[in-house]
Amino acid sequence: MQSSTPAGRPGRPRSATADAAILAATREALVELGWSRLTLGDVATRAGVAKTTLYRRWAGKNELVVDAVAELFDELRLPDCGSLADDIEGVVLQFAAILARPEAKSGLMAVIAESTRDDALRERIRASIVQRQMRLVLEGRARAQQRGELPPEPDPQESARIVDLIFDVVAGAVVHRTLVSGKPADEEWVHSFTQVLLHGLAEAPGDG
Repeated sequence: MQSSTPAGRPGRPRSATADAAILAATREALVELGWSRLTLGDVATRAGVAKTTLYRRWAGKNELVVDAVAELFDELRLPDCGSLADDIEGVVLQFAAILARPEAKSGLMAVIAESTRDDALRERIRASIVQRQMRLVLEGRARAQQRGELPPEPDPQESARIVDLIFDVVAGAVVHRTLVSGKPADEEWVHSFTQVLLHGLAEAPGDG
């Protein structure tokens, strides 16, 4: 699994154990304190490391929270359910379940709000969360093409554009449903959403 933390600064080697403890402590603090009350000092105490250890790895709270939340999304796996529709439903349900977790909800909403005035933070969110999870779309399209459910895309640029679009549609819909509207992305909603995604507006959700 790709590391969810930035490259270490010059000096002593990075400790994977310390990194894991720090990210877990950050998520614990998000649940108990919320983003506004979370401090690097509290995280260091929970993780059992010196505060300077955090500053050698992360420039500040925003970057730390992005990486702690990004690690949650690395849990996503694309199931092989035998059809593109079922695969999509499986991974979207996983995504919605992660977004429903207090640490994901609190952390993601906070860093997105902060990124509206911080270009570097926005790029970190894109690299640590968005780009890392593009793998799911790439894997799903390749599998569907092998099954003959989707036609091959010979143009690499057009393929990349479609992958970006699919990710934006899926992630945008689920984030809006769960975090903005505050409604459940349950099996019924996910099934209807998948039908619209695959067949467009010409076919009513739930048909087929």
